[in-house]
Amino acid sequence: MSSFADRLLSFLTAFPLPAAPLPDNVVAVSPYQQPEPLRLLTQFAQRYYASNRPRVALLGINPGRLGNGRTGVAFTDPTALSAWGIANDLPRRREPSSEFVQAVIVAMGGPQVFYEHFFLGSLYPLVLLKNDLNYNFYDSPAVTQALWPNIQHSLQQMTTEVGLARHAAVCLGRRNGQYFQRLNDELQLFDTLHILDHPRYLMQYKRRALADNVARYVDVLGHLLL
Repeated sequence: MSSFADRLLSFLTAFPLPAAPLPDNVVAVSPYQQPEPLRLLTQFAQRYYASNRPRVALLGINPGRLGNGRTGVAFTDPTALSAWGIANDLPRRREPSSEFVQAVIVAMGGPQVFYEHFFLGSLYPLVLLKNDLNYNFYDSPAVTQALWPNIQHSLQQMTTEVGLARHAAVCLGRRNGQYFQRLNDELQLFDTLHILDHPRYLMQYKRRALADNVARYVDVLGHLLL
């Protein structure tokens, strides 16, 4: 039987770029079709997703270019990736979302414990850029509409083929939650959704309350363990 890692790598490396150009000069980029992110993701997956057990999903919007776009691992910048034992020579520029997620993972016992139970990813797995800057799929109604079938397909595949737990999922970001809820209403994949403030928002606007916000995440996630 294939492992969670095998199925995840198959899903991400095969996920297609949009068939037609996106509106508003937005471009989709797959980190998983680039040698270095793919190499690092493969090492990471084989180390932390080697078992076959379903993972509870924590899903953001779509990856950013400086974290996931470089490392191939969602919410994980080069510094965090190195801390998890995956050596890399990438620039040590911190990505705020990665900093917060790293603190949560440490508080929950470290990466070996955390990733045995949870999967970090995105509703749409490809990096979106406009003028070489990060872009969210919901920043334009036209882009959202153009990508919606791909986002549906992504969530369906992650759940039924990669192997996500069905009793609950976690949405990272309040606005993202509106779209995740719509997807779940359409696809009926998860029994319950838990919507948490996005790590970037918490680091940008609530950094003084970092310990409290990490504790909030740990509390919610702790109740979702299988």
